[in-house]
Amino acid sequence: MPLGGRSALLSTLLARPLPEWVAEIDAGSWPQTLLKYVLAHPAVAVVVPGTTRVEHLIDNCAAGRGPLPDPELRRRMEAYVDAL
Repeated sequence: MPLGGRSALLSTLLARPLPEWVAEIDAGSWPQTLLKYVLAHPAVAVVVPGTTRVEHLIDNCAAGRGPLPDPELRRRMEAYVDAL
């Protein structure tokens, strides 16, 4: 479960505005950004985010549309999180 049931990372990120680089992958929320990060990993074949709310389901589904981060953007995403 990539979002970990309101993981500490997601909770931390939700308190912050989305950085400009999320536009490169057409992400409109932190959950979409995290799901796209996981989906882009070459070893990942499927991502199963758990949710109990329809609005979260709709938001999560949007992560499957648009571009995924390339390796360089994945490194920038990692550096962003590491700096928190």
